Amino acid sequence: MATVDVIIPVYNEEHVLAQSVATLREFLKSNVDKQWKIIIADNASTDRTWEVAQGLAQEHPDVAAVHIDQKGRGRALRKVWLESDSDIVSYMDVDLSTDLGAFPKLIDAIDKEGYHIAIGSRLMRDSKTKRSFKRELTSRGYNFLIKAMFFNSWHDAQCGFKAVSRQAVQELVPLIQNQEWFFDTELLLLAGRKGLRIKEIPVAWVEDPDTRVNIVKTVREDIAGLLRLRFRPVPRTRKLA
Repeated sequence: MATVDVIIPVYNEEHVLAQSVATLREFLKSNVDKQWKIIIADNASTDRTWEVAQGLAQEHPDVAAVHIDQKGRGRALRKVWLESDSDIVSYMDVDLSTDLGAFPKLIDAIDKEGYHIAIGSRLMRDSKTKRSFKRELTSRGYNFLIKAMFFNSWHDAQCGFKAVSRQAVQELVPLIQNQEWFFDTELLLLAGRKGLRIKEIPVAWVEDPDTRVNIVKTVREDIAGLLRLRFRPVPRTRKLA
């Protein structure tokens, strides 16, 4: 039986963390026939998030908590994914904006269908999203820019709903330079250059009005990252099965 780690990166989420973990635990128990574990990755929170995370880990044997001294979603995923010994690692946003019904499809894409990476997409024909016009325009514009520069086949780089095989993690994550929001895009572009198989799954997604994303800062970071990758050679390494 495949083993699965589900990582929830958090920063100052004391108000929603316990309820989100409770919802996720109930879903996984009923819908995922794998050995799974939830790992809360606290990114240097300044509220009671770390205290709440530790309490949940003590209360539930299928929950663990890891503290990272610096902010950055990519930094949290790098640490937890590289230290994991599970067959499949994944992550989702703590607000559970993405409908959990798509999660088993992510895992099965890797465990049963042979993909190296599976990603949720808010921009496919069958996706269902509810978000502001500004966020929709920014997301579509960003992903259009990626396609124009790299000719990739997938539609949505930044959806916080992904799963990766352990072999792909060991192959790709050490090469990723960005430690924040661009981490996802860099992961996928490196995977594409190396010929790894990526499956994209349409999801239902509802925007969280309490989002902490600084759009201007993130756009600048993303454009800088795209330009860096456009002209950066990828080291040759072994080919994954």
